Amino acid sequence: MPSGGFQPIEGGQQVVRSGVTKTLVLSVFTAILGSFQFGYNIGVINAPQKIIEQSYNESWISRSSSGSGSIDPGLLRTLWSLSVAIFSIGGMVSSLSVGVVSQWLGRKRAMVINNVFAFLAGSLMGLSQVCQSYEMMIVGRFLIGVYSGLASGLVPMYVGEISPTHLRGALGTLHQLSLVIGILVAQVLGLEMFLGSSSRWPALFWVTLIPAAVQSLMLPFCPESPRFLYIVCEQEAQAKKSLRRFTGLLDVTNDLSDMKEEKRQMDSEPKVSILQIFRSRNYRQPIVVAIILQLSQQLSGINAIFYYSTDIFSKAGVEQPIYATIGAGIVNTAFTVVSLFLIERAGRRTLHLLGLAGMIVCALLMTVAMALQETVPTLSYLSMAAIFGFVAFFEIGPGPIPWFIVAELFSQGPRPAAMAIAGFTNWTSNFIIGMGFQYVADLCGPYVFLLFGALLFAFLIFTYLRVPETRGRSFDEISHGFRKRNPSLLDQEVKASTEMESLGGPDEA
Repeated sequence: MPSGGFQPIEGGQQVVRSGVTKTLVLSVFTAILGSFQFGYNIGVINAPQKIIEQSYNESWISRSSSGSGSIDPGLLRTLWSLSVAIFSIGGMVSSLSVGVVSQWLGRKRAMVINNVFAFLAGSLMGLSQVCQSYEMMIVGRFLIGVYSGLASGLVPMYVGEISPTHLRGALGTLHQLSLVIGILVAQVLGLEMFLGSSSRWPALFWVTLIPAAVQSLMLPFCPESPRFLYIVCEQEAQAKKSLRRFTGLLDVTNDLSDMKEEKRQMDSEPKVSILQIFRSRNYRQPIVVAIILQLSQQLSGINAIFYYSTDIFSKAGVEQPIYATIGAGIVNTAFTVVSLFLIERAGRRTLHLLGLAGMIVCALLMTVAMALQETVPTLSYLSMAAIFGFVAFFEIGPGPIPWFIVAELFSQGPRPAAMAIAGFTNWTSNFIIGMGFQYVADLCGPYVFLLFGALLFAFLIFTYLRVPETRGRSFDEISHGFRKRNPSLLDQEVKASTEMESLGGPDEA
């Protein structure tokens, strides 16, 4: 039974408000298993790094003609970096296709078919040691990256479309929360007492099959997105049936009216292509903001922490680095919950500035502690605290904020293309960090986080000067704000409008 229902008001009339139904809970839980899978495969590669590298070495020795001779350390480092970073290549490839796939297959069916990549990836990675093949691990990491790239778009899309308006914000944040829980679970299972031993580590990757199997079995019992059925497929009867299951109400007239208005707006505002976004003066400034914000998330150094934290803690002199890594995961999860409450109370721009500033301070403290820890061993505790603070400030600002702002900077017409550009930027910069961090760390030594500190400072200045506040503002207000920042656009609006008409897009979103 739903938790909502009829509420009497003056005159004997009744206001119908949908609540949390069993179908809604089932569907949201089933969908965010994809987010959990995404997070799990970010964190799973971290804890068993040394053990997997030893497995790569054993594979090299067993396949060499003489049966002796260890793998060259430089080649081993390259293979490991590729194993980490190819996850992001898979995400880059698939993130650009989320819009097409979700329109072609539907949200629910796309998530079902996406699990094929998870099954293939888990099997390849789980069998890589038995088959003495690091190539299977690398291909498996690529395929699970493809899965994660699609899931990172499909899950928020489906959850947002099935959620009642008054619950959409709360339910939408469960994507990020499930992701960080996935990272934490991977870190815990990576402990030697569980699956992080030299004999059990392949089971870490077999675990990937569990959420894929559960989601595949449960999705057939979940209704398709009513917005997809009505707006894309134009199946009003099926959309009503889906709405009744999600809301628990017989009369879904109000919800259907909202979808009719959304469809009317979409029909009146043609879609804008990726090329048109860059060519139009109206969209050029907001897309630059969207791209820089995505870069501020990934080039902040946070994924260096997620991918290589065990190694970082070890170099910082922490005696039990794996437990420190788990501590970072707990902090990450806790402050994700904190950010859920802050994000609707404080401005997006304010929180992003606060997060960036806090990360800069923590990066400086981390550098000092790592540089001096040989002479002052107790500074290893400062290093650990700085990393925890780095993660906490990330979840306050640069973690969730960029996605919120990208969605708010663009209206219905240009939004799909803008989200594709943002997603591709995010995954590309993720790849750069995953592939290049070890080389940069070897080159810079304990001063590697000074580089991230410099990048964070540049992003802080850009955010202060160029990023608008979007909370509580319509797209028209945000767009007008961009034009005020660049007065020449006010004089060229008519010309820009003519340009957009010639491109086949709207003159103003």
